[in-house]
Amino acid sequence: MEKKKIAVIFGGQSSEHLVSCMSAANVIDLIDQDTYECYLLGITEEGHWLLAPDLESVRSGSWKESRVEAVISPDATKRGIVLTREDGTVETVTIDVVFPVLHGPYGEDGTIQGLFELARIPYVGCGVLASAVSMDKMYTKQIVDGLGIRQADYVAAFDWELRKNMDGIIAQVEEKFSYPVFVKPSNAGSSRGITKAHNREELVAGLTEAICHDRKVLIEETIIGHEIECAVLGGGEKPVRSSGVGEIFAAAEFYDYDAKYFNSASRTVVNPELPGDSAQRVRRAAERIFNAVDGYGLARVDFFVTEDGEVVFNEINTMPGFTAISMYPTLWEAAGISKRELIGELIRLAFERPGMVE
Repeated sequence: MEKKKIAVIFGGQSSEHLVSCMSAANVIDLIDQDTYECYLLGITEEGHWLLAPDLESVRSGSWKESRVEAVISPDATKRGIVLTREDGTVETVTIDVVFPVLHGPYGEDGTIQGLFELARIPYVGCGVLASAVSMDKMYTKQIVDGLGIRQADYVAAFDWELRKNMDGIIAQVEEKFSYPVFVKPSNAGSSRGITKAHNREELVAGLTEAICHDRKVLIEETIIGHEIECAVLGGGEKPVRSSGVGEIFAAAEFYDYDAKYFNSASRTVVNPELPGDSAQRVRRAAERIFNAVDGYGLARVDFFVTEDGEVVFNEINTMPGFTAISMYPTLWEAAGISKRELIGELIRLAFERPGMVE
C-alpha cells in the first residue's frame, strides 16, 4: 500500500520556538513510518520556511542550515508543499495531512490553521475559531463565564491604556485584589511573559513585561490550590474523551517557562489525591470547555483545585507540548493509550475533520 504523505511543521516565530522543536522531535519519532512518509518543515524565528533533512537535524537544530525552502501552498488545487532548491528548481509535492507541532502565536492561534483551510489539507488539532479564542485568554474567559464554571477574577487592559494611564489601571487592580496578583499577556503560551506581583513595584514591572508579548493584558487574583491538568481527545462524530488528571509541582514560585521545560526539580504526578469528587468535576469541566470553544482533536485544559475541593479553570491549550515530560501524552499513557497510538489517533482524527476533503 502506498504511504500517505504527512507534513510535520515545527519551530515558528513565537517565543515557544525551542519547545516546538523539542515537541516535534518526539512526534516525528512516534509517527508510523510504515504508513506515512514524513516531510519535515521548520519555520525559523524570523519566519523562513525550510525543509529539514531528517529527525536528527530537528533534534540538533542543524535544520536551519537547510538550503531547500519549503512552504505550504494556499492553492487548493495543489494541496501540497512547494519546494524551492538552491539551484532555483521548484517542485510541488502533494501531501495528505499536516501535523502542526507549533506552540503560541502564529501556530496555535488560528493563523496557520487558516492556511490549511485555504489549501483544503486535513490537519491535526483545533480549527481556526477554537485555536484563536483558546489562545486569547481574555476571550476564553468570556466564553467560560457563560458556562458558569468558576475561574480566577481579573482586570483586563490594553497596551495603550497602560501607556496612557498606568496609575489608573494599578488603582483599579489594588481596589479589586490584594497582592500577590498574576500578570499575563492575553496571547502567549508556556507561561511566557507571565509574572507574579507581590507589590506595586512588581506590578508595574510585570505589566511592562506583559505588553512586550501582547497588546492585551490580564491581571488575575491568586488562586491557592493544586495545579491540575486534564487532557481532552476527540470531536466531530467521535465523542470527546477526557483523561485522568495530573498535578504539577513547580520548582519555582509558579509553573513558569523555565520550571516547565528546564528545571529538573519540577515534577508531575498522574491521578493525585484530590478532595472529594473534584477530579471528576475537572474532567467534566474540561470536556464542556473544549466543546464550548468548538474544540477538535486535542487540548489540555488546566485548573486549580482548592483545599476545600473547588474547581477553578485556568486556561486551555489547543496544541499542548509533546516533550519527554509533557503532561498531555503522559496522561493518555496512564489511561492506557501509548504515545505512538495517541499520535496515530490524532492523525486519523485529522482525516475525519467535518467539512474537510478526504
